[in-house]
Amino acid sequence: MKKIHSLLLAVLSGLLFSTAWPVHGFAPLLFVAFVPLFFVEQAVADKAYKYSFIKILPYAYVAFLIWNVLTTYWVLYSTSVGGIFAMAVNSLFMAIVFSLGHVSKKRLGKAAGNVAIASYWMAFEYLHLKWELTWPWLSLGNGFSEYFKWIQWYDYTGIFGGAVWIFVMNFMIYNILRKIIVEKEPLSSQVKSIAISALVLIVPIGISLWKYYSYDETSNPRKVVVVQPNIDPYNEKFEGMTAADQLEKLLALAEQKLDTNTDFLVGPETALVQGVWENHTEDAPAIKRLRVFLEKYPKLKIVVGLSSYRMFFKGDKIPVTARRYRGQDMWFDAYNTAMLMEKGKPVVYYHKSKLVPGVERMPYPAVFKFLEPMAINLGGMSGSLGTQKERTVFFSSDDSIGVAPEICYESIYGDYATEYIRKGANFIFIITNDGWWKDTPGHRQHCSYARLQAIEMRRSVARSANTGTSCFINQRGDMQQATKWWVPTVIAADVNANDKLTFYARFGDYIARVAVMMTALLLLWTITTALNKTKRRLG
Repeated sequence: MKKIHSLLLAVLSGLLFSTAWPVHGFAPLLFVAFVPLFFVEQAVADKAYKYSFIKILPYAYVAFLIWNVLTTYWVLYSTSVGGIFAMAVNSLFMAIVFSLGHVSKKRLGKAAGNVAIASYWMAFEYLHLKWELTWPWLSLGNGFSEYFKWIQWYDYTGIFGGAVWIFVMNFMIYNILRKIIVEKEPLSSQVKSIAISALVLIVPIGISLWKYYSYDETSNPRKVVVVQPNIDPYNEKFEGMTAADQLEKLLALAEQKLDTNTDFLVGPETALVQGVWENHTEDAPAIKRLRVFLEKYPKLKIVVGLSSYRMFFKGDKIPVTARRYRGQDMWFDAYNTAMLMEKGKPVVYYHKSKLVPGVERMPYPAVFKFLEPMAINLGGMSGSLGTQKERTVFFSSDDSIGVAPEICYESIYGDYATEYIRKGANFIFIITNDGWWKDTPGHRQHCSYARLQAIEMRRSVARSANTGTSCFINQRGDMQQATKWWVPTVIAADVNANDKLTFYARFGDYIARVAVMMTALLLLWTITTALNKTKRRLG
């Protein structure tokens, strides 16, 4: 195969991934998106290059760079340098992983090699959920978020079930096309393979549709009000509009739907922009104002985002992200926080712990602390933000209802969210800003991904965005009362609580963990095979 043909096939793979991606993509293209790249991979293998890893890497990089750029270019609106870095490096990671799979396929043969390509990829996606360079936006299973009626079985598999489906279909379709195009076999010889491929496609969809239409939520409603204040994050939120005025706008919108029977009011990320010191919570003007507001609605629980700080003193265990306070023997940490507040009860905090690398947190601060001034928080503060090790479920005062508070892109981490559910969360409340990305696919993809957790956990979702899309999502993934971009508004619904644990909520990303173990074994097998071949050649 000529280099230009290989390049064009790599470009085609990138375009197929991009045109398949939510929110306006045609997801079935994911079942063939790897196929052109598989042809390139086989062409490189057939030429028996000594360093075939280096030969396949540029083609894989072209494909995945196109995918990353066309689907996540909107990151540039919030951080141009970080966005370019994220797209370039994420594409490189993908290309390296695919090229490693190619090496294993050459050493181990077709069947084991295909398993290696899929295992390495899923192990990489799993790593991307766990480490501090995390950026799982393009995890393959996310690609079905708009085709949620097809993947109701995510309550058993999570998004990695979708990844397995995609790889199996790509391998099968590639083998059929190779037999016909390269090996010149007649179409009639592939009838059995085509039939099996059709079953692999249709059966999961059929099972999913049956689950979708037969699923019946248990009636256990709570009245929830969601506010979308629509405050410009660039020109108003942190400098052009006072914190008090922003809070009054939120409360005025809320009162359009609130009544004495309302259970929860949900406001967006960093809705309270005037920092609250957690050591002296009740002294904060915003907290005082909300205490007065709650007198009118004694049943109400408020879940809202804020910027908060905690002071540490000499003798305390000082977090690595903390900074010294005015040159004294005191330190403080800054957080992107969600809080639960109700009448007569102490405020409960949760600190966002899946932070945007290079934006809210410098990766591995213990090593790169000297670079912290380069990390710019999308809340107006420089330096890395603090986190917490465990999830905090917001329980109502009578412990009858638990809420999982997810801040911004924490809502795309399914395995992370399972800890909330196992701790007793009956709802998922997502609070986000989304205005940083302007009216691009970014905020629409972010909202669409929320469907996946609703299905995985079978939990109703209330989503409050500063702007973007606020909505309710039921336990089947249906989006309800979705708001328009750049429109201040408020919505209300009776939302069903659920206390049953799905298989996925119990066991999380078990498919990915199996892939990690397979990766270790296959890499060891590949290395051993290569060493044995070298010994035979030298011997």
